[in-house]
Amino acid sequence: MANASTINKNFNLFKTRMTISPTAEEITAEEEPPVTVVIEPPAPKPVVTVEQKPQTPEPAKPAQPEKKPAAEKKPANEKQTKPPAQKEKPVQPPVQTRDRAIYFANIGSDGQILHSKVTRKIPVSDSPMQDALNTVLAGPTAEELSRGLINLIPKNTRILSATVRGNTAYISFSEDFLFNTFGVEGYVAQLRQIVWTVTEFQNVKDVQILVDGRRMDYLGEGIWIGSPISRQSF
Repeated sequence: MANASTINKNFNLFKTRMTISPTAEEITAEEEPPVTVVIEPPAPKPVVTVEQKPQTPEPAKPAQPEKKPAAEKKPANEKQTKPPAQKEKPVQPPVQTRDRAIYFANIGSDGQILHSKVTRKIPVSDSPMQDALNTVLAGPTAEELSRGLINLIPKNTRILSATVRGNTAYISFSEDFLFNTFGVEGYVAQLRQIVWTVTEFQNVKDVQILVDGRRMDYLGEGIWIGSPISRQSF
């Protein structure tokens, strides 16, 4: 081997170094013990204790009465309105009526126009004669019509006034009283309805017919009305 001599040489050198004793410095360096560093814990902080005084119980407070919520106050300028007291409706006395005889017309079996008496309950008032005549002008009821009763006083006729002087009744009619479409018999029938109804009052014997407050001599075709008419005039 080419390197054998070199290897032996190095081996012998290493062997020689191993047999030489170490120097004092080397021994000192090798035997010096390791340094141990001790870290002391920090000192504990002193604990400060506060002496606690014994707590004495507070005396119980007397119970206060419960306060009711105050009523809401309305502004001074606001008017307090009370609901109106319900008034009892006055009991109205029953209407007093009186039986009155009034007259309508009807046509007989022979074609003649006749007068027919009916009785009505008419409210009591200060003008009973005018009330009776207005009932005639209103015409027959449905039941009276079924019996053949009719009103021959011209339609829309109105009574303007009704007064009594002595035993004579003065009845003033509107101008409608002058126009009867049934001719002479119609005029006679309307006069009978008026005269018979008015003379049912005990203090009346005859009737003076007026038109718009004026006295007239004739009604229609020659029927005299210039003086008071009674039942005997027909």
